[in-house]
Amino acid sequence: MSNEEKNNETLYEHAGGWNAIYKHVEIFYLSCLADPILQPLFGHEEQPGHIEKFTAFTAETFGGPNRFTREMGGFMHLIDVHRGFKITEEQRQRFVDLYMEAADKAELPADKPFRDALKSHVDFGSHVAKQNSNANSDPELHPLREVPKWDWQPDDKQ
Repeated sequence: MSNEEKNNETLYEHAGGWNAIYKHVEIFYLSCLADPILQPLFGHEEQPGHIEKFTAFTAETFGGPNRFTREMGGFMHLIDVHRGFKITEEQRQRFVDLYMEAADKAELPADKPFRDALKSHVDFGSHVAKQNSNANSDPELHPLREVPKWDWQPDDKQ
């Protein structure tokens, strides 16, 4: 792949597309269900459609199809489902840690630029979710109102 092609490659493409992201999300989600710190937020059993929605959100954020926005309620859905959860900093950090561990288990690309983008994506998103989950009024919500588009700077130092 030429440098120009590589620089135009989306995170979605680099991750391996829908199936690779789905596998990552599935491993991550199942680990959240089994984790004592996150179980109060996720419950004890899989919620139908959750893996599909989370995959669609991640895929769209990474430059893939916009199914989450078109078919699954978009970003306002995320705001609504997180409200009232009162996510703690311990839970937010555990979410990030399990997300990154799942990337290893799902065998997502391990190159530094991709992993840095993955980490910044989940870190940012978990901060937004934490803020929204603790908001008592609309002005306290994070100002983000649409699915963010995550980008990266791939390089040849893999």
